[in-house]
Amino acid sequence: MRTLVWLVSFFLGFITFSYERDFSTPERSLSLMFPGAKVIVKNIVISKDQKRMIEKIARSRLDSRLISVYLVKKGDQVIAYGYVDVHRVRTHTESVLFVISPEGKIIAVEVLAFNEPLEYMADEAWLDLFKGKSIDKDPLRLNRDIPNMTGATLTARGILKASRRALAIWKVLFGGE
Repeated sequence: MRTLVWLVSFFLGFITFSYERDFSTPERSLSLMFPGAKVIVKNIVISKDQKRMIEKIARSRLDSRLISVYLVKKGDQVIAYGYVDVHRVRTHTESVLFVISPEGKIIAVEVLAFNEPLEYMADEAWLDLFKGKSIDKDPLRLNRDIPNMTGATLTARGILKASRRALAIWKVLFGGE
């Protein structure tokens, strides 16, 4: 009986633990940020030249030439762009949604999934430091432009690189580069 109670507790704990790791979907998050707007997913296969340009601007490697961008529209006008970056932190991945304005500035950063221990996850106050940043005016360097998170340096580095990738993707695909 004691073993059965332990097994049930273990599995309930595992189910709860794994459920906490996935927080939202890009569509749901964007719909909540922009009530009444339509969210359209656009899958784009970029050219080798576009990939090289994005990597040069971001100072970071892009894993794939297939990019999914979320266009947030009110009527016929795009009011925001969303991009989800999935990257490894230590041994597991995190998914981060970057919301970018038509002017190429970060509007919001939201963690959608985090598979490392939760104490290494970035909090909202730290993510808010990215608001208003752009690839042209902000080099986005750790400990210079954005402070490090004590005890979560790998998370901070991952999100910083991902922010540069998201902004570089916006610039090459939609910003006239």
